[in-house]
Amino acid sequence: MPLATLSSTAISPAISDDDEALGKKEFEALAEFRYQLRRFERFSETAIQACGITPLQYLLLLHIKGFPGREYANVGELADRLQAMPHGVAALISRCEANGLVARKQSEIDRRQVEVRLLPAGEELLHKLARLHRKELRSLTGVFPIPLINF
Repeated sequence: MPLATLSSTAISPAISDDDEALGKKEFEALAEFRYQLRRFERFSETAIQACGITPLQYLLLLHIKGFPGREYANVGELADRLQAMPHGVAALISRCEANGLVARKQSEIDRRQVEVRLLPAGEELLHKLARLHRKELRSLTGVFPIPLINF
């Protein structure tokens, strides 16, 4: 769901009197999950910036390469994946295009759509960073608990 369409109820649904309170162990599990998630994010930010791009630029490259079923995505699809507004994503694409990481191409199927594809430099950078991320993710095996909350 795009960020612009999230309502306050989608973010924080109402809690009824029937809902059980969370116990100390559940809060500990949530806190540990958020801690490990933040550690991974911090590692990621540092690695990405050391390669000369921003975390959002990396996510753009990742979502283009990882888009299901094809090697490109359009602005609207990328905005949804990044949970951002399309005009902000268009500006992000322009910055990556100026750095030689991506290219825009008018869709041959639907001329109204613009496909965003990785260029060789974007592919190379993405593969380098993905390998670093994979190594870091492997180091979290057994350390990154998924919080179990009774719903």
